[in-house]
Amino acid sequence: MSPTPPARRLRLGLPRRVFSQVLLMQVAIAAGVAVLATGLFLAPLSDQLDDQAMRRALAIAQTTAQQPDLAQDLRDTPPSPNGPVQQEAERIRKATQAEYIVVMDWRGVRWSHTDKKQIGGIVSTDPGQALAGKEVMEIDSGTLGRSARGKVPLRDSDGSVVGAVSVGIAYDSVRARLIHAIPGLLAYAGGALAVGAMAAWVISRRVHRQTRDLAFSDIAALLSEREAMLHGIREGVVALDRAGRIRLLNDEAQRLLSIGDAAVGRSPDEALGGGRTADVLAGRVTGTDLLTVRGQRVLVANRMPTDDGGAVATLRDRTELEHLGRELDSTRGLIDALRAQDHEHANRMHTLLGLLELEMYDDAVEFVGEVVGDHRATAEQVTERIEDPLLAALLVGKATVAAERGVALWVSDRTRLPDRLVDPRGLVTVVGNLVDNALDAVAGKPHARVEVELRAEGRTAILRVRDTGPGIPPEHRELIFTAGWSTKKPPAHRERGIGLSLVRRLAERQGGSATVDESYGGGAEFTVVLPEALAEPGPEPALTVPSAPQTAKKES
Repeated sequence: MSPTPPARRLRLGLPRRVFSQVLLMQVAIAAGVAVLATGLFLAPLSDQLDDQAMRRALAIAQTTAQQPDLAQDLRDTPPSPNGPVQQEAERIRKATQAEYIVVMDWRGVRWSHTDKKQIGGIVSTDPGQALAGKEVMEIDSGTLGRSARGKVPLRDSDGSVVGAVSVGIAYDSVRARLIHAIPGLLAYAGGALAVGAMAAWVISRRVHRQTRDLAFSDIAALLSEREAMLHGIREGVVALDRAGRIRLLNDEAQRLLSIGDAAVGRSPDEALGGGRTADVLAGRVTGTDLLTVRGQRVLVANRMPTDDGGAVATLRDRTELEHLGRELDSTRGLIDALRAQDHEHANRMHTLLGLLELEMYDDAVEFVGEVVGDHRATAEQVTERIEDPLLAALLVGKATVAAERGVALWVSDRTRLPDRLVDPRGLVTVVGNLVDNALDAVAGKPHARVEVELRAEGRTAILRVRDTGPGIPPEHRELIFTAGWSTKKPPAHRERGIGLSLVRRLAERQGGSATVDESYGGGAEFTVVLPEALAEPGPEPALTVPSAPQTAKKES
């Protein structure tokens, strides 16, 4: 036999699901509001019914007192159960369904009453205010029990008070009206409660769909996990609402974009100041793995729309990878140049060997001198005009690579750059990118030529790179500085469209500019101006003249 399943414990307290809790709380609130509204309505209802009864009694008393012969009959006839005053009062009482109508003289003696035995007697309550000419409304007890009363003075044709009229409405009828109103009021309250419960169910169902039937504890745990994940991952996350405003930034996104919490609630254009990065975050540029430059960082951005009309963008830092890719390109170019030089060196060695075997020694010496002299002349030309060792080494290497690619790389005669660069590595990046682009533009073309001009004007460095390539169309001269824009096929290990964007960013970061125009040879001419790129020249060292050695005088 199978074991008996354990009995389920009865769980007390609130249900765990958000749907159930919200429904229960809203129904409880609706019920509480219905009960409170019913109580608040019933509390003044009794007073309102009393007031209505007293006003009704007062109106009947006023109508009775206005009867034209009533005051005269009160004067001319004695109080009698069959007298004219009693008959008129009973007629009005039956017509208005009042409990009693008492007509009294100025002494308080009854001339009419529902109980005929009371006629001729003194009224049980004080009629002083009515006999004094005032109208009175009150709840009081008399010979017929508790009633709502109205008392008015009775005047003759001259306006003199000759008596009073007192009308009573049975208080039991007022209480009956109150009790009769309670079922209807409760019905309205029940209907309101039903509508409230239905509305609570609809709202709870919506909450159920939006929370995916999770418990409050699950939502709290998910929120904690989300906060830990967003602020712990090494990838920038930017969330935007349906209006395109930033609603969330994790720590890595703040670091990559160089913005703070003040950007929350603002659009990407307001937070970032426009540009390609803002266009990518705002969704104006679409695609996957979009490259953009922010400051000195190369970022890869992806944007995914959300169900609520907003979007989530992720950012990855590819600065180091981009630098490694460029170094790999340089290494490959150097390897190709070395491979070509190896073949050329072998050819030269074979030529030299042949000259030596033919005993043409003078020609051999001349041949070796020409080969060595060409390389030495190129290096000397660069180092004489560019004193910074990093920049000079870069151009010497680029000249070697250019020569192997069939391109003539020249350093302009106007080039003069002292060894006072504030940021040599930044200028190396600028020159390397521009020379690489120029070599790519003229490679394979006849009479290919690239000219580099570097000169200093005070503390400002001016760089110009000219080529004899096809040039840049006027409509593309601004687009080429946009991150990710390129007309070249990207290599396998990285994407193009970063170099010129970095060049402009580096120039603008130093308060300078990067532009392109048409060269005098028909190609492209890039001009980069870097203010304060050079340090102030230091004082020249003072020349010290060594003192002549003193010789000791010999005594004779």
